[in-house]
Amino acid sequence: MPEPTNEEIVRAYARATEDGDMDRLTLLRHADWTSDWPQSGERVRGDTNMRGIIDHFPGGQPEVHTRHLVGSEDRWVMTPMYSVLRVVGSGDSWWADGTIEYPDGSTWFYVAFFELRDGKVYRE
Repeated sequence: MPEPTNEEIVRAYARATEDGDMDRLTLLRHADWTSDWPQSGERVRGDTNMRGIIDHFPGGQPEVHTRHLVGSEDRWVMTPMYSVLRVVGSGDSWWADGTIEYPDGSTWFYVAFFELRDGKVYRE
C-alpha cells in the first residue's frame, strides 16, 4: 500500500478533529507534536497533554468545523455533513480555517497552520 500524500494526511487530520477522534489524531501526530495557541500564549507539548486538556475541558470537547485546507492548488470537496471545503496543497506547510463551537454556545473563527514531518502532523 502506498504511503499517504501530505494532502491525504491533512484531510484525515481535519476529519479526525471535526469528529473528535482522539485515537485517530494520535496516529496522525508526530511523536514530537506541539500546538501553539498564540491568543493565550500557551504551547501544548505532546499528544498526551492534549488529551488531558480535552478530557478536562469545561462542558466537554468543543466542536470544530473546518472550512478550508490550503497549500497551493485548489480543489473542492464536500464533507459528510455537506460542508464545502477548499482543499489545497503540496509540501509540508498547510493552513486551515473554520469555526469552533464551545459548550457555552459561543462560536469562534479559527486559523490553524500545520507543518508535516515524516508523514505526520509535527506542529500546528
